[in-house]
Amino acid sequence: MFSPGTNPSKDATGVSGGVAVPTRFVWPYGGRRVLLTGTFTRWTDLIPMSPVEGCPSVFQTIWNLAPGIHQYKFYVDGEWRHDERQPYVVGNYGIVNTLLLTQGPDLMPAVLSPETPGSRMNMDVDYETFQCAATSSGAALQEATLRISEADIEVSRHRISSFLSMFTAYELLPESGKVIALDVNLPVKQAFHILYEQGIPVAPLWNSYRGQFVGVLSALDFILILQELSNHGSNLTEEELETHTISAWKEAKQQFHRQMDTHGRTFRRQLIHAGPYDSLKDVALKILQNEVATVPIIHSSSSDGSFSQLLHVASLSGILKCICRHFKHCSTLPVLQQPICTIPLGTWVPKIGEPNGRPLAMLRPNATLSAALSLLVQARVSSIPIVDDNDSLLDTYSRSDITALAKDRAYSHIHLDEMSIHQALQLGQDVSAPFGFFNGQRCQMCLRSDTLQKVMERLANPGIRRVIIVEAGSKRVEGIISLSDVFRFLLGWPQVSTSNF
Repeated sequence: MFSPGTNPSKDATGVSGGVAVPTRFVWPYGGRRVLLTGTFTRWTDLIPMSPVEGCPSVFQTIWNLAPGIHQYKFYVDGEWRHDERQPYVVGNYGIVNTLLLTQGPDLMPAVLSPETPGSRMNMDVDYETFQCAATSSGAALQEATLRISEADIEVSRHRISSFLSMFTAYELLPESGKVIALDVNLPVKQAFHILYEQGIPVAPLWNSYRGQFVGVLSALDFILILQELSNHGSNLTEEELETHTISAWKEAKQQFHRQMDTHGRTFRRQLIHAGPYDSLKDVALKILQNEVATVPIIHSSSSDGSFSQLLHVASLSGILKCICRHFKHCSTLPVLQQPICTIPLGTWVPKIGEPNGRPLAMLRPNATLSAALSLLVQARVSSIPIVDDNDSLLDTYSRSDITALAKDRAYSHIHLDEMSIHQALQLGQDVSAPFGFFNGQRCQMCLRSDTLQKVMERLANPGIRRVIIVEAGSKRVEGIISLSDVFRFLLGWPQVSTSNF
């Protein structure tokens, strides 16, 4: 990628005139021999880096730079590396880190990744302040110079589409595991206890009388049930949920979702499912076309759907995981290394003066649970960022979080318009955990400078349906990318401003 050069013969300034700013570069990930190069050496000279005393896994060097935007990369034990925790872009020399330098010569900024043991003493400036400035410069550089051509996008789309058409839903089946289905005659209360205890947001429904799978029960059903019951009384009682079977609830729900054909007749929406021999592309298209989060993979030995066997519950995240695994080391898909800020993907906070800009759905932690549930339904989204007064991310409230109300029968003694989002989130976690604790992997963040591949890898994790784009340092919300956003882009579908899955 680069031509190894000799050590610089300059006077260790790296600046041939003008104001020089001493800048410390740090590689905190170990190695035997670490070298540095960048735009400030014209990508030809390699600058030796020395181990930090008392911390042999951390290497550093000081180099004088002129104020401005710089790109750099590390040469670690014969391999070109970049620091994934620092702002980076895809440039002429592959993936490189970026640095915005505006300080005067009396300061020595430190180019350092988030803290490693023993490295805090080497930080001469606040990391978050520096990271925020560097990321902003990187984003501006990307948007100005790194936009991918339509031809490259189409080449990537064609290869991904061909891959999805080649493999079937059998690729989604795990080597071992369990699939949970619910009988339609179960009480709703018991059904949501099962969803909560099993840690799943959706389950297929089995009608034993008809001998068929007839639908799915999801967290959205629980939200609608709670909203309906709260409208009929000031308190949600266990007895009210006790009288609702899944079948009775679904029948009532059909009254609101019946569809009309050209002859004025009504018909029920059929179960959206796929077979094990359907291609991955067909499964993805079914999810997109029908705007559902999952589709059951059902094998049936008869044309009427009887004698059915439930094999799996497929989601876009499972399909995305197959894509990431197949193309992980592929260098012929330029779109995967493209920064997300340079491609038409996701929903972004509108800039000041931007025409037709739509604000993102966000809530404060003291907003009521009733307001959160209404926004989830009305905005047709799977989760809502919870932010402070500066729109900095604290946590998220997702549709699936509603099943936490099944814990200790919390639904029997709450008022939706009195419980705050903060209180609702604590129901599903240790009550001693501080607000803003991101509940394991549920709340996923990325920067606008991150590549599409990194965003895809995060969305491929089970249970993750949206990645929140934040500003480095402040964690101010800048946008959201959902699973359906990614698949619409990869398959060439029109992007929508909000996604419900």
